[in-house]
Amino acid sequence: MNHQMIRDRAAHLSPEDLALLRENLHEQLLFRQDQLRQIAATAPRAQGPCPAGSAARAEVHVKLAASARMVLADVRAALRRIDEGHYGSCHLCRSPVGRERLLVVPQARYCARCQQVREAGR
Repeated sequence: MNHQMIRDRAAHLSPEDLALLRENLHEQLLFRQDQLRQIAATAPRAQGPCPAGSAARAEVHVKLAASARMVLADVRAALRRIDEGHYGSCHLCRSPVGRERLLVVPQARYCARCQQVREAGR
């Protein structure tokens, strides 16, 4: 499938929609980068044996950081898709991802139907 065909499928998004979505993604990028800095700054430091409470806090920090990194990667990938001209097309079925879905989850890679299928398979 060539880029023109992909762009035609994503034509359901106006230039204004794309600008709004790019701005939203950029804000999320900055937020997640700041979140990772804050997590790193407040992470418990390993110094000898740690009490159970410290171990639990450390685990929470690790999981928060992993989640933030995952969302950050998704946001960066969505910004790349916009730059490359194939944003808004489902990675599985190549149908357009609904405008409303993208407004809520601008980094979405899948249309609602394919996302449901993926989640049902977990």
